[in-house]
Amino acid sequence: MKILAIEFSSSQRSVAVVQGRPEDASPASAEVVESGGRATRAFGMIEEALRAAQVEREQVECLAIGLGPGSYTGIRAAIALAQGWQLAREIKILGLSSVDTIAAQAQAEGVTGRVAVVIDAQRGEFYLAGYDLSAAGWRETQALCLATRAQVQAAGSSGALLVGPDVAEGFPGARVMFPRAATLGRLALGRSDFMAGEAVEPLYLRETAFVKAPPPRFPPAPTAT
Repeated sequence: MKILAIEFSSSQRSVAVVQGRPEDASPASAEVVESGGRATRAFGMIEEALRAAQVEREQVECLAIGLGPGSYTGIRAAIALAQGWQLAREIKILGLSSVDTIAAQAQAEGVTGRVAVVIDAQRGEFYLAGYDLSAAGWRETQALCLATRAQVQAAGSSGALLVGPDVAEGFPGARVMFPRAATLGRLALGRSDFMAGEAVEPLYLRETAFVKAPPPRFPPAPTAT
């Protein structure tokens, strides 16, 4: 299968083309990575990845999207792109957890043992999930939840290695790690839980609330005398 993976949930954005079968130990991949800020150069990155992989747009069979949690703007941009692509031509879509992708990335980089994935949730909170990593793979040990800084520090004190895109400050001994599109694409190989574009939603643990601005108020028109 030829998969185009898009991971825009952090300040390091990436797009990858992954080709292979589920049983392949090292499926072929071509990846484009950009860092800095939250803006996305989605179409340019996609064209670069396709060109590097020598794959035409029409040959892409599946879009794998990182659902976060993380940058709401980046995740929404990736989802909108996938929805538009599916409207233009019939294509499979997979939405996968960016937290799982970070855990898989850590395992691929040789990290073993207990790991706690940490992502800044703003408002003084963090997204936190626990994993057990081995040379053979990884498994979730603590479901994704909202946590305080003290709870994240407690996870590190208990022996888990803290990893994630937002651990550079305040968490001594933590390891900065971003979700990568190439890893996302490898996770998508062999999956069959495809979804319609309109059903794809960002992965968040709190409701997103929008406050509607009140209508403008104008002073009464002067009365003719």
